[in-house]
Amino acid sequence: MGSNPAAGTPGGSESGVDWPRVSSLVVGQAAVQAGSFALLIAMSWTAVQLGGRGAVTAVTLAATLPRALLLLFGGALTDVLGPRAVLLRATSVRVAVLAAGALVVATTETLWPLVAIALVDGILLGLTGPASGVLLPLLAPPDQLGRANSLFSMVLRLAPIAGSPLGAWLVVAGGLPVAMTAAAVGCALWLGCAAHVTHKMARPERTGRGPSLARRSGDGFRLLAAHPRLRWMFVASLAMDLAFLWPAEVALPLRASEEGWGIGAVALVLAAFSAGALASAAVGAALAHRIPAHVKLVATGAGLAAGMAAMALVPSPGVLAATAAAVGLLSGLNGPALVTAYQQAVPDGRMGAAMSTFALSGIGAAPLSLALFTPVSLHLGTTGTWLLCAGIALLSPIAAAIALRSRKDTVPRAAEDARTAPEPTATTV
Repeated sequence: MGSNPAAGTPGGSESGVDWPRVSSLVVGQAAVQAGSFALLIAMSWTAVQLGGRGAVTAVTLAATLPRALLLLFGGALTDVLGPRAVLLRATSVRVAVLAAGALVVATTETLWPLVAIALVDGILLGLTGPASGVLLPLLAPPDQLGRANSLFSMVLRLAPIAGSPLGAWLVVAGGLPVAMTAAAVGCALWLGCAAHVTHKMARPERTGRGPSLARRSGDGFRLLAAHPRLRWMFVASLAMDLAFLWPAEVALPLRASEEGWGIGAVALVLAAFSAGALASAAVGAALAHRIPAHVKLVATGAGLAAGMAAMALVPSPGVLAATAAAVGLLSGLNGPALVTAYQQAVPDGRMGAAMSTFALSGIGAAPLSLALFTPVSLHLGTTGTWLLCAGIALLSPIAAAIALRSRKDTVPRAAEDARTAPEPTATTV
């Protein structure tokens, strides 16, 4: 996969992992992710005050739809320009947009600035998402990539835990302008860290006239069609995300309300899950390279499905929280392992396109899960639909087992080259 730091970036340690750059990546992402979650809470609360449920829906759609649509284009752009060019340029624009947005929302109390800022911010995040996703494979060799991904997953777990209350506090302290300023500061910190992480990362070599960016944007799907291991790892990730989102965002609050447990039970369960996931992610950061892939992908995936089913049936919030903590422990190993196995199966020079498609398995799963299981729950009820989600989660370890039995690259290189050969009249950007 060409992920040895010695080949891609100087400064790799004896273990092959460029830990100084990995640390910069983690610190920068912690800052920008916490700021983004704080901004999300602040914008949602402000939208409620300005226009109720319809206003929140408008802001949410403006932020999420462009991000999902631009992911594929962002992956193609990363493969053409390299992660450094995409990250530094788009992140610089994002800092400016958030800083200007803070000034605008401080002088007006209407909805349109929130929608406009959410729209531009979503576009920029869609462009930079794949570029961020290709960095870890450039900083760690395949046998150490699991440790790096586990460390990175701790940031993703901590960001909503820290960012959500931060956003609420910032709204109380100074309103949306203060929260947006804080997000701009976090984004600026990430810009500095990204400059260090990508220092001396060369722009990909251009070999003649290649396909257009529009055609390249479909490379991720062509990779899934051509490479069975990639395809099955994508299915494994999509199945797990699809199964988890409805129980966490809809079924848990519904059950707490139906049982009379109160909102405190929801907070307790989510906190227990996050604590378990953080603990196992920390273990993975130290020992992921020593744990067999079948354990991290298949055994933990089966345990997650069983744990989800148990959560639907336990009789009290205390037992539910304990079960959620156990599920979190398994998730903290399974999630980074899915990402690692997918990255290790990507052909050389195609990481941007591959990661943009992989990101859709998470971002795209949220609206799909809500749209699919909400009407189903009207017929099966909360518990029945929760158990159905557990059954769908069981597809993840099955798909992972099939992926592990597949060769990394079962498509002859000549066939792959023919499938992605440049068009005679294509132009590059």
